[in-house]
Amino acid sequence: MWNTGHSEVVKREMPTARATLDLPSCPEIVAKAREGAVAQLSSWGLIEMAFSTELIVRELVTNAIRYGHPPIRLRLLLQSTLMVEVFDASATAPHLRRARSFDEGGRGLLLVAQLADRWDTRHTREGKVIWAETSFVAGHPAAEADAVQV
Repeated sequence: MWNTGHSEVVKREMPTARATLDLPSCPEIVAKAREGAVAQLSSWGLIEMAFSTELIVRELVTNAIRYGHPPIRLRLLLQSTLMVEVFDASATAPHLRRARSFDEGGRGLLLVAQLADRWDTRHTREGKVIWAETSFVAGHPAAEADAVQV
């Protein structure tokens, strides 16, 4: 809740902030995508969300590189929640797997499902977007931004 010097509380929509990063389809770029996401969160004053967001970005970008087709794009949307979106040109939707204890992979989307409030796939004309939505950490001004002092 922001104090603007007035006493009336009104509902308002937060403006959407966006950050987009086009990524080459190579495994080495995953670290740069994570670093870029953390830097963007820091600039938005949301560094406390860095750990979970970094893991979500890692898993979604890795899946896009491994199973999708270029171009690959990472987008962060900040409004009443934080949305991580990864676009790729493949129409194939991912699915949760139950990895066995000796499997080397297959846990990425399960991790995303545990860290995010919601996640899903949205198909587009050019491919698909895998998105994960996370609520703000309690106590952060954006978590209480629906009511504003005016």
